Amino acid sequence: MKSLEELKAIRESMQAQMGLRNEDTNQTRIVVGMATCGIASGARPVLMELSKIVQEKGLSKVMVTQTGCIGLCQYEPIVEVIEPGKEKVTYIKMTPEKAKEIVDQHIIRGQIVSKYTISEDIG
Repeated sequence: MKSLEELKAIRESMQAQMGLRNEDTNQTRIVVGMATCGIASGARPVLMELSKIVQEKGLSKVMVTQTGCIGLCQYEPIVEVIEPGKEKVTYIKMTPEKAKEIVDQHIIRGQIVSKYTISEDIG
């Protein structure tokens, strides 16, 4: 069993890694569906890759977080990008490689990667 101080240090470290901080209205949120269906479909490596890239690139106005069921199990792993003042973009069937592309194209360059969005798959 770890001491309370060790557990607090681990918690703070993980919060920093995951980009969890006081919510800023000017902050872009990247939300990964982490319900059982998402985890079974490979959401955990996607979440870890997104967190790593955001941290490596020093994207201080980007928060990577997780949520429960998004309700579209057949499209898991799902990643939602929520930018202030813009419509939410839902990316489906994500992989760590696609996550890199999403950060580079959408988060950094501002260009939605349509080929991975839900509208492209069902449209």
